[in-house]
Amino acid sequence: MTRPSYIFTSESVSEGHPDKVADRISDTVVDAFLAEEPQARVACETLVTTNRIVLAGEVRAGSKHQTKEIIKSLEPKVRAAIKDIGYEQKGFHWAKAKYACYLHGQSAHIAQGVDSTDKKEEGAGDQGIMFGYATNETPEMMPATLQWSHNILSTLARKRHSGELSELQPDAKSQVTLRYENGKPAEVLTVLVSHQHNKRIDGKIAISKRVLDYIKPHILEVFPDGLITRKTKWIANPTGRFEIGGPDGDAGLTGRKIIVDTYGGAAPHGGGAFSGKDPTKVDRSAAYICRYLAKNVVAAGLADRCTIQIAYAIGLAQPLSFYVDLHGTGQVDPAKLERILPEMVGGCTPRAIREALGLNKPIYARASAYGHFGRTPDNDGGFSWERTNLTSELKGLA
Repeated sequence: MTRPSYIFTSESVSEGHPDKVADRISDTVVDAFLAEEPQARVACETLVTTNRIVLAGEVRAGSKHQTKEIIKSLEPKVRAAIKDIGYEQKGFHWAKAKYACYLHGQSAHIAQGVDSTDKKEEGAGDQGIMFGYATNETPEMMPATLQWSHNILSTLARKRHSGELSELQPDAKSQVTLRYENGKPAEVLTVLVSHQHNKRIDGKIAISKRVLDYIKPHILEVFPDGLITRKTKWIANPTGRFEIGGPDGDAGLTGRKIIVDTYGGAAPHGGGAFSGKDPTKVDRSAAYICRYLAKNVVAAGLADRCTIQIAYAIGLAQPLSFYVDLHGTGQVDPAKLERILPEMVGGCTPRAIREALGLNKPIYARASAYGHFGRTPDNDGGFSWERTNLTSELKGLA
């Protein structure tokens, strides 16, 4: 069991962080393929640096011709994604950055293991272990340190886009440190934000104190009443100015923010990234189903916290293992859940997961920043893994 009283920290990064720019582009590619061919295969990696965008990886649509046509259509979609983030800087501009695409056909040896045939069910797209987690410490059933770190940056981004905080630029990081008592957030000890900005804010040179005064009133909106105290430490841009940022300040790569994408270090991670992968890749889809099941367990009141692990072998449909940990907070035997939960989604085969969550849709670019979890399900199927529609059935297990 976790200690009842402790201090814990999580971080988040904004949509304009260079690694998140890469994730957004890779998921834009996934969405472009799934919009044309729901059974498409995509494994796209993106590199962004000073005025340069590079795509590489393996893709497959319904035919070679369709695959080539979708690849040809990608550049304006990629540039539109960068424009939407807000990059019109000298060092990284949505319209002026050089674009190179090295996507090519999927390996036939991978395809033979993943594709279904008359004699076998569709197999997992790779081997590996995946985790899902939920906790009742926030309404989103997410670790508070991470959820509030996300909320800080998404709030600032929304107000930057609206023009209310027009002197902010897209690149940013946040970090929240909490003191926990009896396993629940009791006090915000530190709020750290590093945010790219214009040279001047309200006509004055934007030193760190100036940036803090500019953003602090908006950050205060994020936290529940009573958790910010006179002892809370506030830190903004501790190195001083932060004018050069984004891919011009630091190269970005797909999949380098996997802890930001999941649970902020409060739960295990199997090591596989999400962005740039179609849902046959269990790195993505199995992590989503584990979160879905863990969240429903907690939402049903069966535990305060729940961690689920699942494992696969490439080319095989059935999971190799399924593990449930209720961290000593459970109202039901975890072994019982290990038997019941997989069958609630067709045995957790890759195909059953995709069908249960409706994953063969262009719903992924929106998940590329501010966390894949703790989000509100969309009417078109986005964030379907955040639904709690299994709770009525699960409550009967207590």
